[in-house]
Parts: sequence; structure tokens; C-alpha cells
Amino acid sequence: MPYELNGKTIETDANGFLLNLDDWSEELAPIIAQAEDVPELTEKHWDVINYLRDQYINNGGNQPNMRNLVKAMKEVWDDSSLEAKALYALFPHNPDKEASKIGGLPDTKRKGGY
Repeated sequence: MPYELNGKTIETDANGFLLNLDDWSEELAPIIAQAEDVPELTEKHWDVINYLRDQYINNGGNQPNMRNLVKAMKEVWDDSSLEAKALYALFPHNPDKEASKIGGLPDTKRKGGY
């Protein structure tokens, strides 16, 4: 399911993840988000996306699981009571995978879990 941006076709795998990390841009993110039933990208959405991109790009391909993502967002949002359901409110299907997809990162190879 390729995405279209400014007349250019952006290729994806069968699950909609970009094949080339360099094809991603902040302009493309809302297009991917719409395909994922995320109608609007708020500041909190971007916090999650940027955190996951930073971890992947600057930390040896690290793809945090939900537990680590919740822990990181507690710090970013200075909210010690934050729970996973807050991330599901932003990314209803699966926050760590969905935010990674919107952020142009590859599909995770780990089995998941909280």
C-alpha cells in the first residue's frame, strides 16, 4: 500500500511500513496517520513519534516496547501517573507499532508484550 506525496509514490511493505527510512518526512506523517485512523497529529503524538525515531536512529535501531514507551512519556510529559491507556488514546491500534509506522520506521521484529 504505497503512499502518495507531492506526486511521488512512497513504497511500503505489505503492512504499510516504509521500505526506505529516507523517504519519511513530517509532510508524509499525516498521510500515514490518516491511513491508520489517526485523524490529527497533536503535540503528544509528535512527542511519541519523535521519541521512537530518536531511539531508532540514534540508539542502534532500538525499538522500545510499550513498557519503555510509557516510562519515557512519563518523563517527557512530567506525568508520573501516566498509563498505557493514554498512549492507546493517541494510537488506538497499537501505540508502539502505529507510532513507528507514522514515524517512517520499520516494522518491529520483536514479539511484543507489555
